[in-house]
Amino acid sequence: MNSTQANPVHSNQIIQQIPDVVARLRENFNSGVTLDYQVRVDNLKKLKLAIVRYEARLHSALKQDLAKPEFEAYLSETGFCLHELSGTLAKLKRWMRPKWVLSTLLVQPGSSRIMYSPRGVNLIIAPYNYPVMLALSPLIVAIAAGNTAVVKTSEMTPACSEVIGQLIDETFDANYVAYVPGAVAETTALLEQKFDHIFFTGSARVGTIVMVAAARNLTPVTLELGGKSPCIVDKDAHLDIAAKRIVATKFLNAGQTCVAPDYLIVHRQIKEQFLECLKNRILRSYGEDPTLSPDYARIINDSHFSRILSLIDKSKIVIGGGSDSESRYIAPTVLRDVTIHDAVMSEEIFGPVLPVVDYDNLDDIFGIISNTPHYPLACYIFSNDKQVQDTLLTKLQFGGACINNCVLHIVNPYLPFGGVGQSGMGAYHGFHGFECFSHKKGVLWSHNWLDVPLVYAPYGNKIKLLRKLMH
Repeated sequence: MNSTQANPVHSNQIIQQIPDVVARLRENFNSGVTLDYQVRVDNLKKLKLAIVRYEARLHSALKQDLAKPEFEAYLSETGFCLHELSGTLAKLKRWMRPKWVLSTLLVQPGSSRIMYSPRGVNLIIAPYNYPVMLALSPLIVAIAAGNTAVVKTSEMTPACSEVIGQLIDETFDANYVAYVPGAVAETTALLEQKFDHIFFTGSARVGTIVMVAAARNLTPVTLELGGKSPCIVDKDAHLDIAAKRIVATKFLNAGQTCVAPDYLIVHRQIKEQFLECLKNRILRSYGEDPTLSPDYARIINDSHFSRILSLIDKSKIVIGGGSDSESRYIAPTVLRDVTIHDAVMSEEIFGPVLPVVDYDNLDDIFGIISNTPHYPLACYIFSNDKQVQDTLLTKLQFGGACINNCVLHIVNPYLPFGGVGQSGMGAYHGFHGFECFSHKKGVLWSHNWLDVPLVYAPYGNKIKLLRKLMH
C-alpha cells in the first residue's frame, strides 16, 4: 500500500482498501507458499539487504523525528535488526525441525513430537520510540515462522514511517508483507479485521484497546507494553560502574525506552556518594550544556514534552531540569529525596528524568515497588551480594532483569523478552520470537506392530492395570 502519510481523503482510501489487503494476505498464506524454508530464507535475505540499502535514509529519518544520534540509530535500530537477521538466518533450519518429546506408557507403542506451524496472517503495530526496530524486529520472526503480515507504524514518526513504508513496498510482494500508514482511524480499521495473531508494542492503555478488539475474533495477542522499571543500587555496588551503566541506558533516546530504568532505589548509606557519581557521569557524557551534545535525542512531540516537564519537582533537582520547547529538549535530570507519593512516581516517565528513592532494607524495596502502578517490564539490581540478588529476583514480579547492568538482557537473543501483568504478555527475540509467531502442534504417532487392548471395551477388571499406569 502506498506509504504516503494519510490526509483525510487519503485516509478514507486506505481504510477502504484494508479488507482487500488482509484478504490478499490470507489467500497467499492459504496457498502454502510461505511454508517453504527457502521462501522464508529468501525473504529474510531481501530484508537484510534492504536495511543495508536504506540505512542512511532510516538514520536520517530517525534524526528528523527524534533527533536520534547515528550511533544510537545503528545500535538500537538498524544494527539491532541486522544482528537479529544474521542469527535468524543461521538458526532457522534448526528452529523449523520438529522437536521429539517423550511418550508415556499409556500411549505406547508410539512416539510424539512438536511441530511448528505459522499462525497465519499477522498484524504488527509498532510504536514511536524505536520505530524501525519495533516494526522490523517482529517482522523478522513473523517471516521466519512462515507467516504473512501487515505492518502499521506510528503517526508520531512521519519521516520514519515514510521510509519504512518505502522499504517494505520495494522489498516484498504486497500479498506477502503489506504496509499500512495512517493514525488512529487506520489502526481502528485494521483491528476490525480478522487476524490470526496481533503483535502490539506500546502503552498499556492502547494495549487494552487492542486486546478488546482481538477478543471479538478470539485472536491471540502478544503485548509488549511498559511500566515503572526499578533500578536498585545496594550499598556494596560498584558505584562508578553503576553510574556509567545507568546513565547510558536511562538517557538513551532521551529516556524514551520501555526498558529504561524508570527510577532508582538507592541504599541510604551510599546515596550522597552515588548522586555525585551520577552528576559526574552525566557531565562527562553530555557536557555542561547537553543542548550542544551531538549524542542526545529529543522528545517526540509537544504533548509528551509537557507531560514529562510536569513530573519534575524543581525543589528536588540534583542536576538538569532545563528545557527548550521549540526543540522539545529536556535535560538529563536527576531528582533526589523522592517518595512514592510524588507525581513522578505515579506513572511511567518515558523521558530523561531519573527519580531517586532511599531505602534501608529489603522490606523497604518491596514496599516501594508494590506501591507503583503495576508489575514492571524490567528490574535492575546493582549488588554483589548473592543473597540480595536471589531474594530480589525470587520475590519481585517483573518481565526480565539484569544484575549489575541495565537493558542489555534485550540484546541476548537466547533470552525471552516480554512483560508480565500490565507490562505485557507473551515474549519474543530469537527462537522465542519464532515460537511467538508459531502454533505448536502436538502430534502423536501410534504404531501398528502392537495393539494394546487396555482401552477397548469390554473393560472388565482392566481398571486395576489402569490405576497402576496412571498413578
